[in-house]
Amino acid sequence: MLAFFKPQGKARPVGVFNILINSFTLKYTSLQRLILRQLFFILTLVASNLVPSVAASSTDSLVYTISIREEITPGMARKFSKAMQAAEQLKAQRIILHINTYGGLLDAADSIRTEILNSDIPVVAFIDNNAASAGALISIACNRIYMRSGASIGAATVVDDQARQLPDKYQSYMRSIMRSTAEKRGRDPLIAEAMVDDRTYIKGINDSGKVITFTTSEAIKNGYCEGVAESLDEVNSLEHTTHWRQVVYYPSFVDELISFLVNPMVSGILLLIMLGGIYFELQTPGIGFPLFAALVAALLYFGPLYIEGLAANWEILLAVAGFVLLAAEIFVIPGFGVAGISGIILLIVAFTFSMLGNKGFDFSGIPAGSVLNALGVVMVAMVAGIVLAFMSGSRLMKSKKFGKMVLSGTMQATEGYTSSATQMNDLVGREGKAFSTLRPSGKVMIDGIGYTANSESGFTTSGTKIVVTRFDGINLWVKEIS
Repeated sequence: MLAFFKPQGKARPVGVFNILINSFTLKYTSLQRLILRQLFFILTLVASNLVPSVAASSTDSLVYTISIREEITPGMARKFSKAMQAAEQLKAQRIILHINTYGGLLDAADSIRTEILNSDIPVVAFIDNNAASAGALISIACNRIYMRSGASIGAATVVDDQARQLPDKYQSYMRSIMRSTAEKRGRDPLIAEAMVDDRTYIKGINDSGKVITFTTSEAIKNGYCEGVAESLDEVNSLEHTTHWRQVVYYPSFVDELISFLVNPMVSGILLLIMLGGIYFELQTPGIGFPLFAALVAALLYFGPLYIEGLAANWEILLAVAGFVLLAAEIFVIPGFGVAGISGIILLIVAFTFSMLGNKGFDFSGIPAGSVLNALGVVMVAMVAGIVLAFMSGSRLMKSKKFGKMVLSGTMQATEGYTSSATQMNDLVGREGKAFSTLRPSGKVMIDGIGYTANSESGFTTSGTKIVVTRFDGINLWVKEIS
């Protein structure tokens, strides 16, 4: 803490600093000299802090630390890719992955694994408690592994969201990438396979019919850990780094937001909002809030995917073409046929492909499981959206909360109100023709005069003969004459 005071006692150290101060302050008062001396002292402290930092940047080893302490998802894979790019730009000498995870999605873990294997910078894993499932795959991909005492690695069987083991075609792919990753790093590939498949027999290591999960000491014994470390400092010591500077990757708010939006669950919800918004918009005349919600959901769905390079231009154009075909089927072409079905197919294809990391039309590097997962998310969202729309549509319009947003009161003639409603009531029973298609609202012609009316059946084709059934005080209702 700095304070403006005069040191007590007569003996004071004399040095270059004091000589400079005294030479510059001879003509000033004692208070002025004291203030100037403190200012010079502060400037000296600042200079002393700046000079060493410059020297450290040229002599110390830069160690870039990335935390993987959450579920492995596409959002996590995205943040990891950003962190790897930052480490390369800073010319880091080493990357340390601070790992504590129970796993996550296979396609996201495979993406992280590939980046580690292709990295020119050595990547070291520090398992701080858990590296299970996808976390084990990521750890094995690293050049070296260090574990905290009491930590564990393994249990990489592919399961669903209910922790039930998936069919063997999924396990086969996982066994393959675990073996190839272990071989790349000079580790026993059979042990990596046994972390996935309980049928893999290894005498003295896996002869109990269960998947392998190593403790720290077991991992060291079998070549899956280089040593015990209780902290990042110990990891650097074991890596024989004496002078090092640590830089920790912290994702920005935008990165966190994009990572959240590309989560498959969030993508499914956005698809649900899109489909629900379109459905509710078709149930009401004009353009209103449902369409606005659908457009916002579409932007939130495709925007992050486009920024991340997942959604290509042609995939977005497919979605636009799908929406155009659906709009044409609904507003232009009567009934529901080729245009509507084609629009739905294009939307399914666009939504599914936009979740995949394909390059143009090349899907060779995309695992089959990733395609099925993306297609499953889209289909579940579409089916759920249709079911939810039908179930909630009528209830929403009749609910008390929604009713508060709508003017439902009427002005009675007995209360002194008069209007042109009498003329509309006189139309009840008269016949005419639908001037435009009613969906359910549209134009009808009665006695050569055009009126806005609603179809009792919800859809009436242009040119169809109609008869006025009722007037509810606001809307004129008609039905088709067979």
